[in-house]
Amino acid sequence: MDSNIKSSQDKHEEILSSLCDVLKEDTSEVIKKLESQVPSLFQNYSNLYTEYLHMFDDLFGTCYISEKQFFDKLNIDPIILKQIKENSETIKKNCFESIDMNTKYMNEYFKMRISAVKSFDNFIHIMMESYAKTLSQFNHFSTQKN
Repeated sequence: MDSNIKSSQDKHEEILSSLCDVLKEDTSEVIKKLESQVPSLFQNYSNLYTEYLHMFDDLFGTCYISEKQFFDKLNIDPIILKQIKENSETIKKNCFESIDMNTKYMNEYFKMRISAVKSFDNFIHIMMESYAKTLSQFNHFSTQKN
């Protein structure tokens, strides 16, 4: 089995005939490894964010239990309670609008960043075509002088 592995490695080394082959293959493998980590990274971030949200929900739930008896004994006027509820609804509505606005902003932000990366990629392709033509001309002129 060891001879098969060595034979395979020898064949692989024979196929790689240039520095560009080596660098391209290794770079592609690194990029694929990074891409394979993306789902795990996002899932872990999502899990962490969910835990933060649950922690805050539990915090307010615990406060509710602790404060309910205290505030119930105060016998707050129902009119005041109604006003507090209206104020709370206004704050909640503003929070919802802010969340929606931030979500839309982030969606557009990511679209813009993706577009910028694609534009840069197109630019690089154009520059590489020009570079390849320059190298070709250089090779052509260098072989004519010999």
